[in-house]
Amino acid sequence: MAITLPLALTPGEPAGVGCELAADTWLQRGERIPPFLLIDDPDRVAARLRSIGRDVPIRIVDGPEDAADRFSEALPVLPHEFPAADRPGAPDPANGRSVAEAIERAVALVRAGRAAAVVTNPIQKETLYQAGFAFPGHTEFLAHLAGPGVTPVMLLASLALRVVPVTIHIPLAEVPRRLTTAGIVEVGRITAAALERDFGVVRPRLAVAGLNPHAGEGGALGREDIDVVAPAVAALRAEGIDAVGPLPADTMFHAEARAGYDVALGMYHDQVLVPLKTLDFWGGVNVTLGLPFVRTSPDHGTALALAGTGRARPDSLVAALRLAADMAARRAAAAAPDAGATA
Repeated sequence: MAITLPLALTPGEPAGVGCELAADTWLQRGERIPPFLLIDDPDRVAARLRSIGRDVPIRIVDGPEDAADRFSEALPVLPHEFPAADRPGAPDPANGRSVAEAIERAVALVRAGRAAAVVTNPIQKETLYQAGFAFPGHTEFLAHLAGPGVTPVMLLASLALRVVPVTIHIPLAEVPRRLTTAGIVEVGRITAAALERDFGVVRPRLAVAGLNPHAGEGGALGREDIDVVAPAVAALRAEGIDAVGPLPADTMFHAEARAGYDVALGMYHDQVLVPLKTLDFWGGVNVTLGLPFVRTSPDHGTALALAGTGRARPDSLVAALRLAADMAARRAAAAAPDAGATA
């Protein structure tokens, strides 16, 4: 089942490469690129594309309803203002509120049933913080927009590997204090359910990394793996989830090990993002699980050093758009009136 609505793509940091990636992705539109609309300032986008020599026609649209019809002939842009001038590679905090508002608009379009999914270009967090942004990153902000009772889980996906960090944007020194058995179980439960619903994985297999080197070596290198991680794995298994661990993280990511699971759960951010980005830096996609809507993003930063040069690669945005469309199509199929009907 294919999506019938376009995807809502946010601009990300306007001084970054977001609009350049959107244009280069549109140029590949005959290669299984789902229709999308870019929420951005059309004049800013046009000027940036002229400056990097991209001959990409732009069509201003009033909403997603116009975007699907125009996508084959031009890049659809839903007008969104930025108060500061466009200076590639030089973020301006004056644009911070508009960056956040673009994300809010994309979410609103999807929740209103007007767009199929949210795809976010990378944001410059430091600049947003200077503008008063109160969230550590996209993941936490999207959970806020989703409403109370939502636990966001960050999954990074590529063709070679899927990973989930149990703790996300916190200092490494805080991880042992914040890590709990209940937290690991909740992340594992949300991950397993999402793999079934959004990725079509039947009975997902979860490989759970230990916190300490060699998963603690029986307590010699720390008790957390015995007292916190192992009980979480046991609890997941008691719920019928196929989970194993705690496993030594240094032996989890070679090819033979990866063949034995569908997703790796790590205890902290870099424990699982380093192997994923090493295996497939350009093809990784950031997915927020646990939301009532689909959200994906390229798994790279704003690339300020490349902004305005035309040298940024759109591979990760292409992968993010394709994955968002696939996930949205699965959700739509499951929600169809005849879903689950028997012949």
